[in-house]
Parts: sequence; C-alpha cells; structure tokens
Amino acid sequence: MGIRKAEGVILAIILFSFLVGFYFYPQMPVRMAFHWNTYGEVDGYTSRFLGSFSLPFILVGVGLLSIAIPRIDPLKANIEEFRKYYDRFMVLLLLFLSSIHLQVILWNAGVRLGPNVTFPIGLGVIFFYAGILCENARRNWFVGIRTPWTLSDERVWDKTHKVGGKLFKAAGIAAFLGVFVQRYAVLFVLVPVILIAAYTTVYSYLEYRKAGR
Repeated sequence: MGIRKAEGVILAIILFSFLVGFYFYPQMPVRMAFHWNTYGEVDGYTSRFLGSFSLPFILVGVGLLSIAIPRIDPLKANIEEFRKYYDRFMVLLLLFLSSIHLQVILWNAGVRLGPNVTFPIGLGVIFFYAGILCENARRNWFVGIRTPWTLSDERVWDKTHKVGGKLFKAAGIAAFLGVFVQRYAVLFVLVPVILIAAYTTVYSYLEYRKAGR
C-alpha cells in the first residue's frame, strides 16, 4: 500500500518541526521556557535539546500512529468509508502540535506569543472538526466515541456520534471564545470536553438499554 497524500503531508509537517528545531537551536537559551500555567505564565523550564526537539519526536509518534491505525484496525473497511475526514483530522492534529512547538521556539527567541492565545484557537479548530469527523465516523476500534455500548451496537454508535458531533462543534466555538478571556481560557477548553465525555457515555448506555440489550 502506497503513501496517501495526507500521509505525505503529515511526514512533511514532522520534517518541518525538526528543521525549525535545528535552525533555531543555536539561538535558544540553555534553559528554555517549556511549560505555562493556566494563566499563561511560565512555570517550567527544560534543557535546550529537549525544548528544541521533544515535541518533534512526539510528532513522530503521533504521525506514525495516525498512519498505522487505518491499516491495523479490525474494522478498517469501515474507516475507509470516512477516510477523507480521518485524514483531514490527523493533518489538523499534527499542525496543532507543530504550532505548539513553534510557539515554544518563538517564545524563547523573544516573541512572547503565549499559549493562552494559540491553544484556544488551535483546539477550537480541532474540536470543531472532531465534530465533523464524529458525524461521519463508522464503527471502529480507534476513532470516535468508543464506549462499550457504541462498540457493541451499530445503531448506538450512529446515534451517539450524531449527538457527539454537534456537541464537539459547540465545544470548538467555546474554545475560540477563550481567546477573549485568556486568564481563564483553560476553562473554555476543558469544561466542555469533560461534559461531552460524561454526556456521551451516559447517552450511549441509555440508548443501548433502550434497544433492550
């Protein structure tokens, strides 16, 4: 099986992140700012090497996993039915992770663009497109809202993902709003996702019981 276009884009994103690390490495301080608290203030540092390359190596892992999933899932025929949505989501996810790496590099180079600006925007896009992915996802073992009840019943899977798709789109919009209240942006990101996880879990169980299981 050859490399798909989306997989080529993913590999290009990974290569770009390493090139950014190599290019800026001589300009990075010995101790790099690497972690920010919920208020967007630096509260953690790491070495120049880890600050420059740990995220690119994480990208390698995520990228290889994204390429492997459609090939190893026992229900890979179902993944092929919504493959274009899966491919686009994984490209967006890799772009988001790459943007985090770039934000770390730029901050340490003197460009003070904080995560409380970049995260709500990036996660807003990820969540909103996750909603589109959910609405089109067919039952599989790796992608989507995977509860014991959605995995056991095709009808429960479909109904839960239609509801979850709308909720994730709403979570994406909520995340965007976090840009306007940056000190509390994390709440606009985490709270909707926690509520969606709880709601869809209960919803899938009730739908499963409704079917007389």
